Amino acid sequence: MSNKFSERLTVENAVLAMIDHQTGLMVSCRDQDPHLTKANIRGLCKTAATVGLPSVITASMPDGPNGPIMSDITEILGNDVINRPGEINAWDNPEFKRAIEITGRKKIIMAGVVTDVCLMFPAISAVAEGYDVYAVVDASGTWNKGVQEVSLHRMTQAGVKVCTWASVLAEIMHDWRSEKGLELGGVLGEHTSYSWVYESFLAANSHQV
Repeated sequence: MSNKFSERLTVENAVLAMIDHQTGLMVSCRDQDPHLTKANIRGLCKTAATVGLPSVITASMPDGPNGPIMSDITEILGNDVINRPGEINAWDNPEFKRAIEITGRKKIIMAGVVTDVCLMFPAISAVAEGYDVYAVVDASGTWNKGVQEVSLHRMTQAGVKVCTWASVLAEIMHDWRSEKGLELGGVLGEHTSYSWVYESFLAANSHQV
């Protein structure tokens, strides 16, 4: 029997929300290697761009010390950023919430910096209003591993689905033979050690590709 925890992400039912990946906040992320964090963020954004998922980007007071959204996101998803004047929880911002609502999609693939505030608060708030939230932990970041672990516990208690960007890609792809299978494999190869597997596949199938 299917339930909300076994329902699949699809190109038709999901929207991507990138929350507060701002240059001034990124320097505080120490729960994983910063180069890996950057690669994961780019991989998630390229996944969305490859399959045409709608995306919503928001920043908290970007004219202050938090700084602007990192260019790794805007160069892939575009420069349409919702700049919040003061709300800590992005879900409290009417423009951000409305941008999610108008997509008509109930599954939100969500990443944010920092994990324990910018991701956790809107994730829990959206779940409380009936949305199915996928918190992409490795495309988010926070102060240290302990803070990350506490945040994961609280989100899962609230019904948020904790995941990784590669699992989001695989779930949306669903089948290597799908229309975007080869392109998505390239995204995975570009940003993970899967690159050698992908290279082997291309070599073995060079007469077909």
